[in-house]
Amino acid sequence: MGTLGVLLTYPMDSYLEEELDKRFKLFRLWESPPEKRMEFLRSHSQAIRAVVGNATVGADAETIEALPRLEIVSTFSVGLDKVDLEKCRERGIRVTNTPDVLTEDVADLAIGLAIAVLRKICVSDRYVRSGGWKTNGDFELTSKFSGKSVGIVGLGRIGLAIAKRAEAFGCPISYFARSEKPGVGYKFFPSAVDLAASCQVLVVACALTAETRHIIGREVIDALGPQGVLINIARGGHVDEAQLVLALWEGRLGGAGLDVFEREPSVPEELFTLDNVVLLPHVGAGTRGTSKDMANLVLSNLEAHALNKPLLTPVL
Repeated sequence: MGTLGVLLTYPMDSYLEEELDKRFKLFRLWESPPEKRMEFLRSHSQAIRAVVGNATVGADAETIEALPRLEIVSTFSVGLDKVDLEKCRERGIRVTNTPDVLTEDVADLAIGLAIAVLRKICVSDRYVRSGGWKTNGDFELTSKFSGKSVGIVGLGRIGLAIAKRAEAFGCPISYFARSEKPGVGYKFFPSAVDLAASCQVLVVACALTAETRHIIGREVIDALGPQGVLINIARGGHVDEAQLVLALWEGRLGGAGLDVFEREPSVPEELFTLDNVVLLPHVGAGTRGTSKDMANLVLSNLEAHALNKPLLTPVL
């Protein structure tokens, strides 16, 4: 397997990088300056037969076209929005991702964000650290999460895991998806706007596609309203950030918990001073155990491909 040339697009996980270096011939894209990366790809185009990307840098059309011997793209993520699937399909390039192993972590974080926003956990932490409790007395009253109606945009693996957790808090669950899911027992709404109008906490958990980009725009935000909370643990591109910032500043939205952003790692600075917003640096799957599980899944898919065995998690 050492003859399989693998392009790692981004420094995403130290264990994964070490194992790729041990098992394959590894090329690190970020070691080349951005303005020389196409030259780097062309110079190694005959050796690179696999690409390992993630939610930051994947395999776009330009990268794929620069690699005529590319056979497989194995992404260190469940999302596929950084992989040009159509180009891969045209070329007969196999694609794998890392589903299931990160579901529980992402679902945990979604609930954690909702509680953090409603109970103002981050704000009250700063209140203690700054001496406010000692000098100004008790912290302000907040809102509870238990019993809040929760709407979920996208009821796939992660959406269902979020629903299960929210149910444990006594939260009524409803959802919007491309189609109604048989046998789930949750109320289905035919649009994201209708869902937002019916819930107090709206969680975005769907895949990012052309159809779902900016699915959370002004109309959905206004339907959620000044008492509503938006949680996004999916992809930043689902939310029209300009409209979100405006709604939060104007008081048309009650709060937001965000793990993902449109132009990561850039985050709208207008959000930094808002106490009703919790911001995280895309850490939904960022636990040691899950990161290693994801890495092992990437490695196993690459080894299966090299040995001409069935892929573990094929997308294409």
